[in-house]
Amino acid sequence: MAGVVLSLGLTGCQPAPARLEGPAAAALPLPPGIRVAFNHRGDSRYRSPLSGHWRQGDDLEALILEAIRGARREILVAVQELSLPKVAEALAEQHRRGLRVQVVLENTYSTPWSEQHLIDLSPHQRQRVAQLRALGHGDAVAILRRAGVPLLDDTADGSAGSGLMHHKFLVADRSVVVTGSANFSPSCIHGDGDDPRTRGNVNHLLRLEGAALASLFAAEHARMWGDGPGGRPDSRFGLAKESGPAQRVRVGDTMVEVLFAPHRRRDPHHGLRWLQQRLALSRRRLDLALFVLSSQELANGLATLRQRQVKIRLLADPGFASRSFSEVLDLLGTSLPDHHCRLEEGNRPWRQAHEGVGTPRLAGGDKLHHKLAVLDGRWVIGGSFNWSPAAAHTNDETLLLFDSPLLAHHFEAEIDRLWRGAELGITARLQRKLQRQRLRCGSGSQRTGRAKPGQAASTI
Repeated sequence: MAGVVLSLGLTGCQPAPARLEGPAAAALPLPPGIRVAFNHRGDSRYRSPLSGHWRQGDDLEALILEAIRGARREILVAVQELSLPKVAEALAEQHRRGLRVQVVLENTYSTPWSEQHLIDLSPHQRQRVAQLRALGHGDAVAILRRAGVPLLDDTADGSAGSGLMHHKFLVADRSVVVTGSANFSPSCIHGDGDDPRTRGNVNHLLRLEGAALASLFAAEHARMWGDGPGGRPDSRFGLAKESGPAQRVRVGDTMVEVLFAPHRRRDPHHGLRWLQQRLALSRRRLDLALFVLSSQELANGLATLRQRQVKIRLLADPGFASRSFSEVLDLLGTSLPDHHCRLEEGNRPWRQAHEGVGTPRLAGGDKLHHKLAVLDGRWVIGGSFNWSPAAAHTNDETLLLFDSPLLAHHFEAEIDRLWRGAELGITARLQRKLQRQRLRCGSGSQRTGRAKPGQAASTI
């Protein structure tokens, strides 16, 4: 949503509906049936429900609440994490009113945090629980359970779960889809509850109107939902969904291509191949803003585009850019041994470091969480899909392609904003890390074989 400010009422048990406040900035036009919101944009602001202070950006939570409260018959949710209490309360209220409400979560986040014991949790999970407790705003999953909202996770098929149930979408009345890069959590939208300096991971959400698109997302939800909690064990996650090829529909006058993951490695429709084929459409310019780039296949494809004189500009999350499995290192012309002093199999650092690689300056704890590409100012690639083998072959994911210069202008403006002030090339932080590993490992040795399930590179 460009040029407007979404805010939420902060008093009472039932927050006020989302409303527009403040002067509207000069807005870029949007295609019919599509709205987009960025939680870090500089030309709008909203009042943070964490601190009560005004902050720059669009209120992504307000966009979610608007869709929930506007529904009249049905709300389908599939999101890795739902820990926003106001979102849970809104879903619970619609359930009490008689709407069909069905929620699918990743199994890591489907237990109320208020019922978890810190001793049983990983360090990352302990930090998350501490941040949610610091908010003092309630336990979203517990709110859903108390209200009797039907909920299941990716163990409902009798397995230990897919790689990750990594979707981020909501379908209202089979006519509206809200989706993008953001989990429905404070840290993904507003910031960490225990650190007022944070502003939330850099994310976006889209509101897409149209029965054809909504039916595709509803069908994906149905595959995962099966007969629902307490019913037959016919939920399907991961490869059991047998995800097919991409499908094309229209939202207004915009052509949208949708691909749901995962696929087997031999399947010609898998997400990494889909991405490579779409990136090959680039003729002049390719702008990227990525949380993770860990596919050698895609890095090699970018090298081919560079040889064709396509201008590539890549913004990467600072934390993941310097991991040993990150292909951002390829573009920087370097490599980094892992903690076993092994180099990634098939690694191909570019002979000449690419000058168009940067990492944005963010508050400590915040991440660049987009999974975005803008091709030639015309096509936009987005969704929940990180550019990794795990996303293609094990996780429940969404990939989207929009053919819309109007929408592309909005995402180019977001990448331009992030680019301003970004650190380019090998940063001082990465240089120190490279020096430490070279002192410890020398040049490293080639790793053979694929990473084992559960290793860091296999779950993102």
